Amino acid sequence: MKKIITTLAVLAVLALPVLAQTTQTPAGCTAESKQAWYNEFRQTFKTDQPKAYQLAQKYLACPAEAGEEQITAYLKNFITLIDKASRTPQVASLVYEKKDYAKAFELGRQVLTDEPDNVKVMADLSYAGYLAATSKVNTYNTDTLNYSKKAIQLIQSGTVPSSWAPYSGKDEALAYLNNTIGVLTISTNPTEALPYLLKAAQLEGKLKKQPITYGYIGDAYQSGPYDQLSAQYKANFEGKDETPESKLALENINQVIDRMIDAYARAVALSTDPAQAASKQAWMDTLTTWYKYRNNQSDAGLPNLIASVLNKPLPPVPTPITTLPAATPSSSPATGANSAAGNGTSAASTTPAGTPQSTTTTPKPKPRKHHGRN
Repeated sequence: MKKIITTLAVLAVLALPVLAQTTQTPAGCTAESKQAWYNEFRQTFKTDQPKAYQLAQKYLACPAEAGEEQITAYLKNFITLIDKASRTPQVASLVYEKKDYAKAFELGRQVLTDEPDNVKVMADLSYAGYLAATSKVNTYNTDTLNYSKKAIQLIQSGTVPSSWAPYSGKDEALAYLNNTIGVLTISTNPTEALPYLLKAAQLEGKLKKQPITYGYIGDAYQSGPYDQLSAQYKANFEGKDETPESKLALENINQVIDRMIDAYARAVALSTDPAQAASKQAWMDTLTTWYKYRNNQSDAGLPNLIASVLNKPLPPVPTPITTLPAATPSSSPATGANSAAGNGTSAASTTPAGTPQSTTTTPKPKPRKHHGRN
């Protein structure tokens, strides 16, 4: 009996969606009929589980008789296994087909109570939570973040879901999980969101080729590291004479700006669909502002940057600069080939062109938010 139940547990993973229904007492509940149903059940439970499921329900709907206890327990266990196994595909159906995220989370929580390491359900709920959040429904954000992080840990440790669908495989699933964490975190902690967004862009899959991926990265840099460093700079150095410390602080700001330029250039370069025209223009406006700041208010090299940026590796989060370069211009940012926006390396620059050293400021256009996942 134990061996048969183990086999059922394995086969149940492949079961069709639950056929559960309220079964009325069938006609002809004779000993002979019940024995015939049970015999047919034994012939079909490995090859036609939906039919076996109906036969088991039919048998159990009849009044129990003395001596049937073992068969009854066996059939009840079979139904329980099928019901539990079918919940995983039901969660997927609720997410991707019916788009009923409330019911998906309700059922998904039940599954994870019994199967706390069910990566498939966690990944499906992660996607549901992302879609809900981008539709301004934040009810599931906490659960979504927890499921996404745990799913990443399990997958990276070798756990394989029952199916990678709707993703092409491990890398794309990890990309979407990381992206979900990044997108749900960017408004409250953009600095924390940034590594997740960068990871989503580095893994092979659809997100690597979507402009929104890099729009989020640019926004995270701007709302996170840039805002933090800019606030520190203003508090410590704005309105004062230039010092080695203020120049070093500005160097660290500039290398963050260079990452922003790279990200927005990628978003623009990938925006080839006419439906993306509005977002492309917003990214282009932001990109132009920052590029001109880093290039003496000239955008002459910007078309070349956009045309070539996708041929370069996505730069990592910059390491803080602790010492100034040997030669540092005293009045304007680097331009052309010396600019990070032009060649992907950190430029040695101090203040925007035409800005007095004693009142150094940094530009700060409003971050653009472009939510959506294709």
